Amino acid sequence: MGEKKKILILGGGYGGVWAGKILEKHFRKREDIAITLVDKRPFHTLMTELHEVAGWRTEPESVQVSFRKIFGAKRIETVVDTIERIDFDAKKAYSARSEYPFDYIVIGAGAEPEYFGIPGVKENSFSLWSFDDALRIRHHLEHTYARAAMEPDPARRRQMLTFTVAGAGFTGSEMVGELLEYRDSMCKKLFIDPKEVRIIVIEALPAILPILEAPLRAKAENYLVKHGAEILLGKAIVGAEPGKVILKDGGVVETDTFIWTCGVKGSSFSGSLPLPMGKRGRIETDAEMKSPKYPFVYVVGDNAWYLLNEVAIAQIVESCHFSAEAAAKNIIADIDGGERHKFKATYHGFMISLGGRYAVSNAGGMKTTGFVAIAMKHLINLYYLFCIAGANQAWEYLKHEILDMRENRSLIGGFASYKVRGYWPLLLRLWLGFMWVVEATNKMTEGWLDFSSGLSKTGWMFSQGVMQAGQKLADATGAASAATGDAAGAVAATAVEATSAASATAAAPAAAVLGPWFDTTKNILDPASGLVTWFRHTFMDGIFAHMPYTGFQLMIVLTELFIGLALLGGFFTWFAAVASIAMCLIFTLSGMFAWNQLWFLFAAILCMGGVGRAFGLDYWSVPFFKKWWNGTKIARRTHLYGDDPTK
Repeated sequence: MGEKKKILILGGGYGGVWAGKILEKHFRKREDIAITLVDKRPFHTLMTELHEVAGWRTEPESVQVSFRKIFGAKRIETVVDTIERIDFDAKKAYSARSEYPFDYIVIGAGAEPEYFGIPGVKENSFSLWSFDDALRIRHHLEHTYARAAMEPDPARRRQMLTFTVAGAGFTGSEMVGELLEYRDSMCKKLFIDPKEVRIIVIEALPAILPILEAPLRAKAENYLVKHGAEILLGKAIVGAEPGKVILKDGGVVETDTFIWTCGVKGSSFSGSLPLPMGKRGRIETDAEMKSPKYPFVYVVGDNAWYLLNEVAIAQIVESCHFSAEAAAKNIIADIDGGERHKFKATYHGFMISLGGRYAVSNAGGMKTTGFVAIAMKHLINLYYLFCIAGANQAWEYLKHEILDMRENRSLIGGFASYKVRGYWPLLLRLWLGFMWVVEATNKMTEGWLDFSSGLSKTGWMFSQGVMQAGQKLADATGAASAATGDAAGAVAATAVEATSAASATAAAPAAAVLGPWFDTTKNILDPASGLVTWFRHTFMDGIFAHMPYTGFQLMIVLTELFIGLALLGGFFTWFAAVASIAMCLIFTLSGMFAWNQLWFLFAAILCMGGVGRAFGLDYWSVPFFKKWWNGTKIARRTHLYGDDPTK
């Protein structure tokens, strides 16, 4: 085997990660290919959600996806480092402490704010184009509100409570939406009159969100204005000073918070590389995302300058994916031969959230607003996260964005944010466990584990005439005795019912005539119903009838015993609760579960919420086993982590 081919990916943004996933999948079983991704952070940042962190809607970790989660046990090495220069002739990239040789390189070093040479803007504003930017704005907002609440000077207080955003494009409009929601929570917390707070967006164009159609723009603008935003259109910014934003028409906005969102350019690093350049620090490429100077250099995402129909490709997430797909597939073609790929733009539309409860969208040919639009935005984010990091990361997103959301800042408000403390359902957990132990021991005393007769105790779960493996046919005498016993039992039961009915009639004639409006002793499903018949024929007659009846009975008894003991001890409570739910469903579909037993199911669902950690063994066992499981290759390959990978 020849020398390994080395593929180096610079940057773990949308383009770098997408290219890495495609390359790794293709070369997964190739020992002659080495793929390395270098980024200055150990995580991928969800750039489109930075405004949520800046505006205190979500926690910082909500926009972080660790590379260990994304690539897991895959054959791609991720390195935390900062590349300072690249020698393309020697095919080496250098950091302050290491060098990285390559045969092919993918440059996805991201972008940075464009200030267009306007004096004072860079020095006196906050940008919103990195994880660090979002944190700076986040902490500044909190401190500014806190200081303003104690400021006695009205003029100074007014300046502190004026929050200004430059640019009414995607990022600017979304930031304004977050500021409006954060205003409500902070004013309530710090006893500030919301009318004192000014949230201003300044736009040089005559409309906000110019990429959207006029009806959607109007709805977005109406929403922002309705909730208290001041929108200054046709107002160009010509300068900034400490505490001041200077407008072209001579106006001045006095503010302690000036957030700049008026455009981006390629990163300073990409702009300094000895490669043919397009405009605004972006590297020139052909349709294959390849540098015209070096055929082994590919450029993706915001760094790429490629003219499609004489217009540079947009610096948005979908462009990152399209360019990454072309670059990765062409590297594969370089190594293995085959079809070449060109950048193909199949944009699906745009979605802009204005806070956590409202959005406007034109995606997939559908123009939507409000609940539907923001739900679509969440679904697309879920799909993306599932593609790069599996179900675990999608679940984390749901928790951050909806289930754990505070201050009613989600599409369902705060309905899911209130949690039940583990000690409240403790007694219910113990009672459910005790009842499962009772079920198991009752079966044992009824002879479920006495196999001397050779007769199954689970015949009620099977169709008439179906024999389980190893079961003996009852002889005529036994059958007659059983029939006699059943008849006697029926007569006795009838007598008891008659006596009870007579007593009830004497005590309450009306109730005796009408009877209960809902008989909870009845089976949930009729044993003769179509669903029960289908279940019995498909699973019981078709599968479990081939299992020795002794093993089947033992399995049921031990399962019930395991569920009961696990719930009593609070040990692997989640799994015990799932098993409890499964048993309830099996008994229900067998036509043998009554309405007054349904509490088993609901109690088990409640026990799935971590109740085992309250006065249970899960307090110690769950962290231990999670740490072990998250370090296994299976977890890393499938992305089915308990929390975060430990390797």
